[in-house]
Amino acid sequence: MSQKFEFEKPLPFTLDFDVDNSHIDGIGHVNNAIYVDWCQKSGWAHSLALGLDLSHYQELDAAMVIRRANYDYIQSAYIGDACVMATWLTNSDGKLIMEREFQLVRKVDGKTLLRAHWQLVCIRMSNGKPRRMPPEFIKRYGDAVIAARPQSKPSGDAT
Repeated sequence: MSQKFEFEKPLPFTLDFDVDNSHIDGIGHVNNAIYVDWCQKSGWAHSLALGLDLSHYQELDAAMVIRRANYDYIQSAYIGDACVMATWLTNSDGKLIMEREFQLVRKVDGKTLLRAHWQLVCIRMSNGKPRRMPPEFIKRYGDAVIAARPQSKPSGDAT
């Protein structure tokens, strides 16, 4: 099936989800907690793709944890829907705070079902207190922040 939709931001990391009976609540649609879980799974998969896993977090005694989360539930998903969650790192101060955004799209019609935004903070795993991001976080996560990427220039633009 060809996908005829575009994400709201460039260069997303994506993860596919198919709605099954276990995702449906008493109202007959995907329960909102499932969307939250899909965000969590997508964010972690993106971190793994960037080369940071739990063993790195433990070795560095550092972790990025959710400080604030906002979820905008726009449309419902139902049994049989194939969806794709896009995620981006959209901001980082390179010290303590990072931001991640999400967009969940139903593949068949390209409708956005959810938008979400997380503010993350770096903590020391050994005591749960805030700490500066280790250089490995700044490099791996910082290089993935889409806002930090230079915009391509139109062809024919001499510099």
